[in-house]
Order: sequence, then C-alpha cells, then structure tokens
Amino acid sequence: MRAFVVDQYKQPLRQADVPEPVVGNRDVLVEVRAAGVNMLDEKIRAGEFKRVLPYELPQILGNDVAGTVIGVGAKVQEFRVGDEVYGRPGKDRIGTFAERIAVAEDDLALKPVSINAVEAASLPLVALTAWQALVERGNVQPGQRVLVHAGAGGVGTVAIQLAKHLGATVATTVSGGNADFVRSLGADIVVDYRSQDFEQILDGYDLVLDSLGGKNLEKSLRVLRPGGKAIGIAGPPDAAFARELGANPVLRLVMSALSSRIRRQARRLGVTYEFLFMRASGDQLRQITALVDSGSLRPVVGQVFDFDQTAEAVQALGKGGFRGKAVISRP
Repeated sequence: MRAFVVDQYKQPLRQADVPEPVVGNRDVLVEVRAAGVNMLDEKIRAGEFKRVLPYELPQILGNDVAGTVIGVGAKVQEFRVGDEVYGRPGKDRIGTFAERIAVAEDDLALKPVSINAVEAASLPLVALTAWQALVERGNVQPGQRVLVHAGAGGVGTVAIQLAKHLGATVATTVSGGNADFVRSLGADIVVDYRSQDFEQILDGYDLVLDSLGGKNLEKSLRVLRPGGKAIGIAGPPDAAFARELGANPVLRLVMSALSSRIRRQARRLGVTYEFLFMRASGDQLRQITALVDSGSLRPVVGQVFDFDQTAEAVQALGKGGFRGKAVISRP
C-alpha cells in the first residue's frame, strides 16, 4: 500500500510502497479517508523527539485518522466492518499517512455524525490534548479563568471552545487579524501578541495552556494566581513524563534537568508547571464526540491537501498562515 515515510531525520517525507498493516486480536483495520497534520509530525520528522520516541526508521508518519472499518481482530467487540471511526493511534503505533492502518480498539471512537471525515480527522490529537489539559489535569470549573495561547491554532481553537463549555472566562493570544475569529469560538479577552504584552494585561488566572514554551511559558507563570497551574505542550518535559514513558534512569534525570529551571520559577511564585504529552483514548474521544454532535465544539479546518501532497502538507506547518488544522484527504 502507499504511505508517506521518513527515512532519515531532517529529510523530507517520501512516498513509499509499504507492507499491509498487521491486525492483532484487538485491532481495527481502518481505510484512511482523512488524516490530520500536526506539529508533532514535523517534530518527529526533524528528529526533535528521537530520544523520547525512538522510532525505527523508515517510519510512516501521521497521528490523526478518520476512516471506515474494513476489518476487525478476533477479540474486537466495539466496532464492526462499515463503521465510520476516528482516533489518534497510540504513540508507538502512529502511521496515518497511509491508505490503511491498524489501530487498537481502545484508541478509536465512532465518528461524530454531524461532521464529515475531513473535519473528524482534524480533531483527535488536538481535542484530546485540550481535554487532558483542561478536564483531566486542570479540573477547570465554572467561574475560573483560563488563558489559552495561540488561540487560532489547532489546539487553541479546540481549547477555547472546551474551556468556554466548562464555564470558564477565556483569554487568548493571537495576531490582531484573528481577534474576531477567536471571539466567535468563545474567547472573552483577546490579546494581540504583536502589539500587546499579555503579562501586563492579565492577572489572577487559574490555568494557562502554553503551546509555545521558552519566554512565553516563563511569563505565563506570572499571570497565574497563587496555586494556579501552567500546562506546557511544547516543553520542557519533566520527570513525570519520563516515568510515563518508562524511560531509563539516565533519561529521567535528563528530562528533570531540562525542566528544573521553570519548575523552580514556578515554586517561587507559588504555582505549578506540568508538561503534557497527550495519550490516545477512545473513551475521551466518545465524550468529545458528544460535544461535537451537541454543537458545543466545532472543528476548524484551515487547509485541505490531497493525499499525494502529504509531504507538502507537513512542510506547510512551518509556514503557518491558516487557522485550526491542516488535513490530508483521500478520495
């Protein structure tokens, strides 16, 4: 079957003929109709995650899928041939930039009936990230204040809507041209990062979802109330993440050292910092599906590429310029 693979880190994706997926007893074989494109794909291609996600090259990329079930393992109970599904494969089983993929049953959910496959493929990774940050880690409650950075991006567009659904007052940072757009998603306070300093405007926030890292993360700590929490999805990783990975003691020390500075700053301010690398979850996707079908959450697709343009789609991530997610569509 056709797929797009990375042969060497930092090299462009290449279209290749690869073996058909192996379907285990609890796997679902999915005919890929659409696949979301994420910064994670670009970071894997560039080798930025090779120490924590040591894939054996060549590796098929792709972390979001929407498609049709064409086969099931002997012990699969929740899905049958013909079901329309979506999901984010487990981090050890990525590869949605292909004609077919075998996904663990627990990592899939039925596609929301109110949206098409392209829209569904835009959601899993970013929606699970937002859910795990705001609901699972942040426990956001009505009346709390949440800051979402990069509100016009893939994670940001979903996180704004989810935080608003949870009853929070939502602030976000975007370029001025996206101000009305993020307000339409539910943002209450919009900061133009090109002309305004969010640290000078915002204060007393319960939670910050940071997708930028670096100085932006440091400033984010200072807009939190005492006891508030910053959740970073761009790093630096921490020891808790190393334990989740099952990393060896040396790698645990390395990750702890990478985040030691920001954790010290957080302690001095009476706040906390956590790194989040989202995990696959069909159960959480089912809850997200309910929000989509009720109208509480809508996908934002900024650009659609044909399957043959997969390599170009990944390259386009670095250029930006579109709202929400880029998605690859197969006929």
